[in-house]
Amino acid sequence: MTRVLNAERREPVSGETRSAVVFLHGYGANGADLLGLADPLGEHLPDTLFIAPDAPEACAGAPMGFQWFPIPWIDNSSEEESERGMMQAVQDLNAFLDALMVDEDLLPEQVVLFGFSQGTMMALHVAPRREDAVAGIVAFSGRLLNPDALKDDTVVRPPVLLIHGDADDVVPPQSLPEAAQALQDAGWTDVFAHIMKGTGHGIAPDGLSVSLAFMRDKLGL
Repeated sequence: MTRVLNAERREPVSGETRSAVVFLHGYGANGADLLGLADPLGEHLPDTLFIAPDAPEACAGAPMGFQWFPIPWIDNSSEEESERGMMQAVQDLNAFLDALMVDEDLLPEQVVLFGFSQGTMMALHVAPRREDAVAGIVAFSGRLLNPDALKDDTVVRPPVLLIHGDADDVVPPQSLPEAAQALQDAGWTDVFAHIMKGTGHGIAPDGLSVSLAFMRDKLGL
């Protein structure tokens, strides 16, 4: 049984929904953590709904926040608990996306997944395994889980933008080229990358600008 994800949203500036950006937050945060990005992005994406679900589980490592799945080296969970939690969260996120598209009358190619850290891990895992490709994946400061399984599991290959700070001390910057190589090995031709110079585990203005250009292009704006 899937769990219903609580979500905050910012309505389109124009008042008409023609696309959606789904923010997927990092470990120990919540949907509101990324929803503030709707302010600088919304004026350039006026027909876009921004929606930010909370991950489905309370976070042991950050009691006021949420997690998509446990992380053993942070919360002392087991690898089995982490894997089980991730697979349940995958079902939850897929159900959320399915309902969003029905409720907002959107096609997959009108939806962008915008992940940060653990949210990026979810986006890169879920989107290639869905029946229809989303418009694109913006993947900040995360990594690709189970890269060896990607080629066999891939159903669709949506465009991917990988962005990482070169001073990230939480998720190693090397995760970006590793993800890019795995995607290319699995047949992706639409993979882009941007390094945020002097940036740690966060989203710098140059990264946000690059992500905006990518989203406008992939949404056909």
